Amino acid sequence: MSSRFDASSKVTNKEFATVAPPPRWLIIVTFSIVLLMFFAASAGVYVFQNSLRPGQQQRVINALPFMQVFVNRPDMPRTLPTALVATLDAVIPSTLPSHLLTLSSPAPIDTPVWRDVTSSRTVESSATPVIRSTPTIEARALSPTPEPVGIEPLPSTAFISGLSHEFQTWNNCGPATITIALSHFGWAENQAFAASFLKPNEEDKNVTPREMVQFVNSQTNVRALTRMGGTLDLVRAFISRGFPVIVSIGYAPEGEEWFGHYRAVIGYDDLTQDFYAYDSYLGTGEDGRGLVVSYDEFDSTWQDFNRNFIVLYEQGAEERIASILGERGDVMRAAELALETARRETELDPRNGFAWFNQGTALVALERYDEAALAYDMARQHELPWRMLWYQFGPYEAYFAVGRLDDVTALVMANLNNGGTYVEETHFWQGQVYLMQGETDNAIASFRRALEANPLYSAAQDAIAVLEAQCTSC
Repeated sequence: MSSRFDASSKVTNKEFATVAPPPRWLIIVTFSIVLLMFFAASAGVYVFQNSLRPGQQQRVINALPFMQVFVNRPDMPRTLPTALVATLDAVIPSTLPSHLLTLSSPAPIDTPVWRDVTSSRTVESSATPVIRSTPTIEARALSPTPEPVGIEPLPSTAFISGLSHEFQTWNNCGPATITIALSHFGWAENQAFAASFLKPNEEDKNVTPREMVQFVNSQTNVRALTRMGGTLDLVRAFISRGFPVIVSIGYAPEGEEWFGHYRAVIGYDDLTQDFYAYDSYLGTGEDGRGLVVSYDEFDSTWQDFNRNFIVLYEQGAEERIASILGERGDVMRAAELALETARRETELDPRNGFAWFNQGTALVALERYDEAALAYDMARQHELPWRMLWYQFGPYEAYFAVGRLDDVTALVMANLNNGGTYVEETHFWQGQVYLMQGETDNAIASFRRALEANPLYSAAQDAIAVLEAQCTSC
């Protein structure tokens, strides 16, 4: 057996010996193709990471899911930076440039009003608004005598019918949600129409409640208003009377970090202690009746945005809306009530960063900037989400008003390093700091970058108009 095995082995080896090696040119071509594919893949990843905007990257990921692993995730703090000073040492400087103007938060939407931070006077901007709005009741106060919400017992269950749900396209929560709510009134346009007015640049990270209200009041036959400091009873009262409500909430999708989000509330059930909502991201729930959100969860996520809400109603319903709003018909009183709530919540839990932040936001609306800056200092000690300033901009205004420009700049730079370059307010406040420092050219460049993020951003448009007018008169 041994000799037979050896003979067989010799034959096999001889047979292998007769196999010719591949031609040299084939080896070279194969190696070249592999090398070319490697460089092409590397170049593709480089372009994906460094040349494509987030929206373009998302479209690539939708087609090639494995590309998700190549998304650049910068090494950065996962919370807002803490304040640069522990206590408020800075005061409003005695002299500020006369051209330094900032938008006043409580101003009516249909009349741009600017406040000179060197005094308490207000002046109407001569700049023409990009989107003209029809007269609205979004003023300081509503005229009808308010009827307290609690006088009429609310039904234990109520739903609003006739809404059409639409899943949001990428980064389009605001336009999709306002479209859903408008569908109750027979609105037939889709979210792309709303986005063309609300965020013509798809990369724009945020549409504010104020912008959504302006869109409704200027582009539709429906009316809308927004307030801070809402309550669960107030939402229930609106729903029971047939008025859709949109709320601003904090939301963390599975595998993702905290985002700002909108939901259209369309029903409630006191027996189960649940609200029902149409969500542009999550849908309409298992039975299509609405996404079920418990009262506790609803309020917890709503707190992240100082319980801000938008209510939509048909023309002629002003008295009914005023009756439901009660004291909150006055925007300043609404801010005072929001402040009271936030203070109670910080007393119950001094580590609640959102409650401290809400105090600051309410105080900014009341133009009590010294107190607001201190409240934001406290908020920033308690690990707020790093995307916070994609959506809420009170800290910029408060720190700026009290002369703490380093804090404004620190927050601006944090935002620019975490995707906030597509948030127009980031560049606007950077421009304000440049103006304070006498760097007019840099300020104008910042305002123009704000317009790149949102070409319809009136605050930047008006700021540039003011500066250009001054240059002309010089």
